[in-house]
Amino acid sequence: MRLLLGFLAALITTSGLTPVAAAAGGTVRETAWVETGTDHDRDGKPDRVAADVVRPATGGRVPVILDVSPYYACCGRGNESQKKTYAPDGTPEQFPLFYDNYFVPRGYAVVLADVGGTNRSSGCFDDVGSGNAVVDWLNGRAKAFDAPEGGRPVRADWATGDVGAIGKSQDGATAIGMAASGIAGLKTVVPIEGVADNYSQLIANGAPLATPEHTGSAFTYNERASELCEPFEAELKARMGTNGDYNAYWRSVNYVPRPGRASVLVAQGFGDGAVAPNQFAAYWDALGRAGVPRKAWLSQAGHVDPFDLQRARWIETLGRWFDRWLKGVRNGVEDELAVHLETAPGRWTDVRVWPPATAPVTVRGSADGTLGLRGSGTATVADDPAVGREDWAAGVSAARFTGAPLPSAVRIAGSPSVTVTASSDKTAARLGVALVDYGPAEVRNTANYGSGIKNLTTTSCWGVSRPGDSACFLDTAADVVHVDHRIVAYGSADLGHHATLRHGEPLVPGRMYSMTFTLTALDHVVPAGHRLGLLLGGTDGLLFDPDLPVLGDTLTFDLARTSLTLGLTKPEH
Repeated sequence: MRLLLGFLAALITTSGLTPVAAAAGGTVRETAWVETGTDHDRDGKPDRVAADVVRPATGGRVPVILDVSPYYACCGRGNESQKKTYAPDGTPEQFPLFYDNYFVPRGYAVVLADVGGTNRSSGCFDDVGSGNAVVDWLNGRAKAFDAPEGGRPVRADWATGDVGAIGKSQDGATAIGMAASGIAGLKTVVPIEGVADNYSQLIANGAPLATPEHTGSAFTYNERASELCEPFEAELKARMGTNGDYNAYWRSVNYVPRPGRASVLVAQGFGDGAVAPNQFAAYWDALGRAGVPRKAWLSQAGHVDPFDLQRARWIETLGRWFDRWLKGVRNGVEDELAVHLETAPGRWTDVRVWPPATAPVTVRGSADGTLGLRGSGTATVADDPAVGREDWAAGVSAARFTGAPLPSAVRIAGSPSVTVTASSDKTAARLGVALVDYGPAEVRNTANYGSGIKNLTTTSCWGVSRPGDSACFLDTAADVVHVDHRIVAYGSADLGHHATLRHGEPLVPGRMYSMTFTLTALDHVVPAGHRLGLLLGGTDGLLFDPDLPVLGDTLTFDLARTSLTLGLTKPEH
């Protein structure tokens, strides 16, 4: 361990929150290599997860904010892709993001743990196991040492044992999985754009989105794990399967049916193409059914941390959330309106429930290109995996149907459901469906996986800085564009899985099959005068790996038996 005598530079935050100085006794920065109880890399030694710690040096036991990530060395965290850095003696120096700068002076420890096989950890990619091992160590149930091998024991006798797991993307998925495991000591999780159902993240209703070579975690591995973890990764891919079937492995990594008991503050962008918002919608519903205390931040942005949307408001919310669940402060945060919702770029409101009560409306296309309550005729589409849903919206390689101009604005919220009845001239076929708002608008730039934000040249500071670990970050602003249409929900499927996701079957060419699935969740206001559009296509080139086999099929849709059901209500604001 290395005892630091104190933060050498203190910067008052510009957030308007009460500024605080670092604890009078300074901080401790250290690394504990925590034994996981596994030997995934098969080197004959227990795997060890590197947990980098910054904590107050004095003041008694403190709760822990934990971010478990595979990205601290390969890719970085946050909008500026910050990586961990270390002093020449190995002491942790830069902790990415603001968590240490802001929360350590307020009586928390921050622990950033490397997933097994990444950065300074041994073992292989077992994210939930890695995080749970650290929680066990913080509660005195696991061993840790001050070196990757051998070393002296390190005890977390400074920790209360109460832990909050936070993180974006993969880190958020890990937090969700840890909560599902029921690990004792995990009191709350804050998943940001996180995956709750790994099957639907990698397989679209029976249609694998990528080749097996592109579904692993090898790109995050350190040099040692890249070699030693080849058998582990091969076994993992074998358990996943390659046919799109929902099997025992996928059930084991679907956390929606068992969300756990830890409270949840979740953030999601409806424009996120990397982790689609149907991940949030299913998880949110499950939390409600289980009676788990929950709060949500919902934006119109892409794969973005709320820190880069509304910094002062997010940090205040996050601080009160951690105070409530990790320190037991009765501040009423769980009794406030549950959802902070962005309705348009930079325009926010608070609502009690999501999704709102809506009236279901079912629409169908007709052969003349119209969209209405009744459908008729057929539509034929030649599958072209080189184009995607944005091309479909322009009338390329898809059947397009549009409704009449809306006489008044309407809000579409929730998860639309589609039933497609179609045949293929081949023994396999992929389906693609999209919902479009046709009309001029100014929106966040999230098409083609855009984030909807942009960096500015100014900075703002959130907490306390020290040499090598600044509390100041580039400010951001909304990246908005003027468009004539916007795809607001989409989904894909393998028609061979029409009966069940548990197993597919070869199609009989020319035979009609019906399949029902949900599109991505949305909360979108369609202005008066705009038209709703329904797109029917094959392989969505924006969604599927271009290295997947080309099916070369032609689809014929039975429009009378193909429908889209939406939840509609009047805009509240």
